[in-house]
Amino acid sequence: MVKKFNIKIFADGADLLSIKKLNTNKLIGGFTTNPSLMRKAGIKNYKKFAKNLLKIVKTKPVSFEVFSDDIKEMEIQAREISSWGRNAYVKIPITNTNSKSTTGLIKKLTSEGIKCNITAVLTLTQVKSVFRAVDYKTNSILSIFSGRIADTGRDPVNFFKTSLKICKNKKNLKLLWASTREVYNLYQAEKIGAHIITVPYSILEKISLSNMNLKKLSLDTVKTFYNDAKKSKYNLN
Repeated sequence: MVKKFNIKIFADGADLLSIKKLNTNKLIGGFTTNPSLMRKAGIKNYKKFAKNLLKIVKTKPVSFEVFSDDIKEMEIQAREISSWGRNAYVKIPITNTNSKSTTGLIKKLTSEGIKCNITAVLTLTQVKSVFRAVDYKTNSILSIFSGRIADTGRDPVNFFKTSLKICKNKKNLKLLWASTREVYNLYQAEKIGAHIITVPYSILEKISLSNMNLKKLSLDTVKTFYNDAKKSKYNLN
């Protein structure tokens, strides 16, 4: 039996068939995507893809990312994306590629009621700047790239705990554990009180292993190795 998580789970990807299937899954509370995932999925027309996605996902939050490097152009794209649906969140990177902060834009957009998902956040200075920028009245998401923090040898759990303390006085600002690497991250994020976690399709498929008997899992692993060797007709001749 799959564990019931208290944390809200967002599916992360750009495959419409998978999204259609996951949208009926009660475990999934929303969806996220980004230009890299869309490129990997072979998406050519950004707006067409987004509009088709929103025809499938009509109530759950969906985050689409701006792709300009110019702050003014980001604003134009953000307003366009926001107009596509009441459940559309606009993903705004914390800086552009020249390290120019986007907090001014975030402040402007959220003050006008445009829901934002601030992405690529990896420092506490960035967390504090987002906390100050986001309007108190507009639902927004702060995406902390915990997996990428862990990739550097640092503990994302302590980082996330500190971030939760920093942002505790803005109830409309939800903290999201991003760049999930394994199912165990779900347990970590839930334990520390993260509001949301975004999970790739490949990891969502492994949630069914939750609390599985380890002896059985060991046997299944042995069988997999044996069957793959047999199908490959390996020998030592």
